[in-house]
Amino acid sequence: MLNAIYPGSFDPVTYGHLDIIERAAGVVDNLIIGVLTNSSKNPLFSVEERIQLLEKTTEEFPNVSVRHFEGLTVEFARQCDAKVMIRGLRAVTDFESEMQIAQTNHSIAPDIETMFFATSLPYSFLSSTIAKEVAFYGSDVSKLVPPVVEAAFGEKFVK
Repeated sequence: MLNAIYPGSFDPVTYGHLDIIERAAGVVDNLIIGVLTNSSKNPLFSVEERIQLLEKTTEEFPNVSVRHFEGLTVEFARQCDAKVMIRGLRAVTDFESEMQIAQTNHSIAPDIETMFFATSLPYSFLSSTIAKEVAFYGSDVSKLVPPVVEAAFGEKFVK
């Protein structure tokens, strides 16, 4: 059984994330989405809300589960008995920082590999930050996030 983790803050989950999740779930036996507490970010959604949004948007994938973690990603991978970390690449600008992270992780845990997925073209511009900005100003986010996230934005950004 090949277990993999897909770590991130997912604040909130977007169609770009779901693109990576769907494709990675087709390659590995078990995909654990790791919702990270990132001390350098001020999230819009709580960890519990992000987990609920991810669980609702991934319920069609029987081999996908969602868990919270803090600390080093490689330690989370070990806790999940994962040999692979999934990372998404949107653009060339992502490559340099993602490569640095992958090499750091490999130096700490050489037994855990990083697998990169290039985001599908329709989502190459998309980030959680962009989705939040569009939602904040009351514009249509239906092409950026699933309906459950769109509804959650409606609760956060009361007009």
